[in-house]
Amino acid sequence: MPLPKVADARKLNDQELLDEIVAVKRQLFELRFQQATRRLEKPHQFNHARHRLAQLMTVEHERKLAHAQTTSADSEPSQV
Repeated sequence: MPLPKVADARKLNDQELLDEIVAVKRQLFELRFQQATRRLEKPHQFNHARHRLAQLMTVEHERKLAHAQTTSADSEPSQV
């Protein structure tokens, strides 16, 4: 299974992005639980989930910065 692409994360809207972040965090919790009970069969799933979470959170941060930049540019008075 190949690692997910960041372009896929950028295609999501804001609500889908937040839902996906919650889903990946839940998946990581379940993987840690399986590891603790020694039922984890595919340890590479940790790497995939952590990679996906990093991508999603990066996209979320980029959007927050872009939104903050546009709102600060709009609120600055024009100098004449």
